[in-house]
Amino acid sequence: MNDTILYSKLSTLPENLKAEVSDFIDSLIAKDKKNSEKKKPIFGSGKGIFVMHDDFDEPLEDYKAF
Repeated sequence: MNDTILYSKLSTLPENLKAEVSDFIDSLIAKDKKNSEKKKPIFGSGKGIFVMHDDFDEPLEDYKAF
């Protein structure tokens, strides 16, 4: 959407609605900042979540016949 179109729509609103639009824009900016500040995972932070058994590389029982 073009900024000029948005501005022309905004300029036709009464002052009380302009204040609501301003508040809404502020909430959208805050929401965008919160989404962009997501923490990146730290290497090794998943340690202990799963266990790899010693026979991990062994063929599965279901495929031994082939």
